[in-house]
Amino acid sequence: MQRGLPMQPTVVLLKEGTDSSQGKPQLLSNISACLAISETLSSTLGPRGMDKLIVNERGEAQITNDGATILKLLDIVHPAARTLVDIARAQDAEVGDGTTSVVLLAAQLLKEVRGYIEEGVSPHIIMKGFRKAAELAIEHIKSVQITVDKSDPEQFRSLLLKCASTSMSSKLIHSEKPFFSKMVVDAVQCLDQEDLNENLIGVKKIPGGGMQDSLLIQGVAFKKTFTYAGAEQQPKSFRDPLILSLNVELELKAEKDNAEVRVEHVSDYQAIVDAEWEIIYRKLEAIEKTGAKVVLSKLPIGDLATQWFADRDIFCAGRVPADDLQRVVQAVGGSIQSTCSDIKREYLGTCGTFEERQIGGERFNLFRECPGAKTCTLLLRGGAEQFIEEVERSLHDAIMVVKRAVKNGDVVAGGGAIELDLSSRIRKHALSIPGKLQLVMIAFAKALEVIPRQICDNAGLDSTDILNKLRMKHANGEQWFGVDVDGTEGIRNNLDAFVWEPSLVKVNAINSATEAACLILSVDETVRAPQNEGQNPGPKAPPGTAQRALRGRGRGMPRR
Repeated sequence: MQRGLPMQPTVVLLKEGTDSSQGKPQLLSNISACLAISETLSSTLGPRGMDKLIVNERGEAQITNDGATILKLLDIVHPAARTLVDIARAQDAEVGDGTTSVVLLAAQLLKEVRGYIEEGVSPHIIMKGFRKAAELAIEHIKSVQITVDKSDPEQFRSLLLKCASTSMSSKLIHSEKPFFSKMVVDAVQCLDQEDLNENLIGVKKIPGGGMQDSLLIQGVAFKKTFTYAGAEQQPKSFRDPLILSLNVELELKAEKDNAEVRVEHVSDYQAIVDAEWEIIYRKLEAIEKTGAKVVLSKLPIGDLATQWFADRDIFCAGRVPADDLQRVVQAVGGSIQSTCSDIKREYLGTCGTFEERQIGGERFNLFRECPGAKTCTLLLRGGAEQFIEEVERSLHDAIMVVKRAVKNGDVVAGGGAIELDLSSRIRKHALSIPGKLQLVMIAFAKALEVIPRQICDNAGLDSTDILNKLRMKHANGEQWFGVDVDGTEGIRNNLDAFVWEPSLVKVNAINSATEAACLILSVDETVRAPQNEGQNPGPKAPPGTAQRALRGRGRGMPRR
């Protein structure tokens, strides 16, 4: 009789409930998730892109067509699809614009090679082809980009205006492009041209009024802080005042509950009270001796100090937000002091004019004509709260684009022109390569056409017809032809039409999209840990239990 084989023990590697999926179906599932995200975003691309209204769990609504903002608000949980969220955020942080393009491009790259994956082509061959095509694309951008001469300020400013205007053409504020383009370029040119720290451009949102009522303050503006009664008697405007910035509390402190002072006589108690008053008066007199006419502090300035300053024609503001105070110091000079003693003249700043002014429903403190003004403030007006927030996001994108243009000064034509040029170059090069890499590079070239095609679709144009016209133009060497959503032809030379974008936006987008596509193609297994179930809290205690427990604490049991 044949002996039975010994039973093999079951090897358990993963915790019970762990979900593990692998192989080709897993890869195709990840590609489908990325395509679902790109379908959501595709309608927001280009000058005729639609906006999305997103309502969160608290019922707050946001209207936006900025790719990175939409993906952040959607709270995507699919692990592979989160890669696209990350590249959109990286593009937003690094360049500021092109967030929708980078997601569409990454998803389209995956869509083009999906058939090859199903037929069994190794993902590594596809990744090699993508990387080679991306290198070619970036080399070509660098060879055709147009460098603007920075030595001619007028010409350079006109380049910056065109870049800002192109960035805004797909936003809610496209109808006011000339007004906001000028505002953005002025704001960036206010900054230190070496450092270009965009955090020094303050943005304040004031509901009410029209978009044209928005202001650029060459200096600092912040909302009037909480004040006590004496503030109304203080002067509200100065010429060439000295400005003192403090990190000191000018307020009589209430006795702490746990403080204990033992006194024998009433006079001893009076001496303690007098000492407190003496300390604050000493601080106030030291501030007055500096000659400062405007006193700002991060910490509270109490009613006694407010009245004391009002009697001496000094303006004061306490509880000034830290970032606003930092920008004031950047603009007016001086430094933030953490003591009131021994304040020298060089620690104080100054500005041409200081005034408190009503803007909309708010009062603002404005510092203008600042000597070291490497900062400025945008005061945005508009009807609805969501609308002003979208204006702020649009201006942030434009500011980042202008900042990159100032640093690099290299531009290419937008409106799908550079993508089609790259597509035709990569296609030509691919035909000289034998084997499977040729197919992958042609797929890359085809994926680049998603940008002009989507711009056409969103504008209601016939994308097939326009792309055929554009391919013909590019084949004849007219490399700057792109989509024209306004004209009758549907195509135009976008370089002559001043649809300009910094080449860095395109380089970054192609790099990020290729890396994301390669990352998703390299994943063939997903292991998802089981969700922890919330611990059972048990039954609720009857009402009043806590009070009864506290009432009897430390006093023994009451008598029966």
